[in-house]
Amino acid sequence: MFGLPGGMEWVILAIIALLVFGGSRLANAGKNAGKAIREFKEETSTLKKSDAPPAMPPAPRAEPEGIVHEGEIVDPEGDEKKRQQG
Repeated sequence: MFGLPGGMEWVILAIIALLVFGGSRLANAGKNAGKAIREFKEETSTLKKSDAPPAMPPAPRAEPEGIVHEGEIVDPEGDEKKRQQG
């Protein structure tokens, strides 16, 4: 008794929708639905491409010599002189 509509029921539903909304509104709704589905597919494909892991992780950056480190100026030559004197 209750189930999915068959062939004739779909025709009747289409005629009722055409009478209620009109042909131009139904055409625009179909056009907009097609655009939305297309945009969704494009976005999901770009997300799948961008989810690929990077080839190599970025290398750690080494600190250059003679920089300010925690409020002190680091001088590698001065540290060596102190070690040699001490």
